[in-house]
Amino acid sequence: MERYGISEIAVIAVRIEPSEKSEMVTQILFGETFKIISESENWYQVELLFDNYQGWIDKKTTTTIDFAFLNSIQKSYNETVKTPISTITRIDTKESIRVSIGSSMPGFNKEDGSFQINSITYKLDDLKANKSLTIAEYALNLLNTPYLWGGKNPFGIDCSGFVQVVFKAAGIILPRDASQQVTIGKTIEFFDEIKPGDLAFFDNEDGKIIHVGILITTNEIIHASGKVRIDSIDHQGIFNKELKDYTHKLRIIKRTHP
Repeated sequence: MERYGISEIAVIAVRIEPSEKSEMVTQILFGETFKIISESENWYQVELLFDNYQGWIDKKTTTTIDFAFLNSIQKSYNETVKTPISTITRIDTKESIRVSIGSSMPGFNKEDGSFQINSITYKLDDLKANKSLTIAEYALNLLNTPYLWGGKNPFGIDCSGFVQVVFKAAGIILPRDASQQVTIGKTIEFFDEIKPGDLAFFDNEDGKIIHVGILITTNEIIHASGKVRIDSIDHQGIFNKELKDYTHKLRIIKRTHP
């Protein structure tokens, strides 16, 4: 029988191997679901249902769900947390949980901000703050977030994780890695055709896509490099004003939004 799980904590680290010492490759945010593929002692090997990413998570971080519940939330309205940090309250215990942009609230009630995971009812504390913005506005709200390999939250994020959570807040589903994201959308041939929210991809000497960022104007990009920062961009690539040098070589610009 297939087994499934969901995160009832803000962030679950997903690792390459079943060990705390293993590299973190991504994170499961609150409310995101996954399929349990296998297990090894205190670890589950999982596949995220959101983006099909695979890795290992600590069993202690997991809330299991059955297929009936999974099926019900897949058919219901699922709201995404749109502010960098929000607070939800567990109704029965009055405990508060801080969750980050990109987190999911399955079966969300738009009237009162309530939702359920198994038999537990939660409520988004500030319903009015969870409002729709542009892609560029969501991105700018994460300015100065520290860079963290595998990170997907406002306390540590990598370049493709930054793009993925920003677009998820805007209601657009993208793959996890830059090398996957580049396969989506329409190619933009000329800089004067750029719209805010277009994605710029960068490669290395071997032609491998290694970086991605979000264009906010025809000559400015916001991206996670050391931290989430705004730099200049032209046909050559990203120009870092502090270093007075190009740091990333432009490969292609894609549009994945309306």
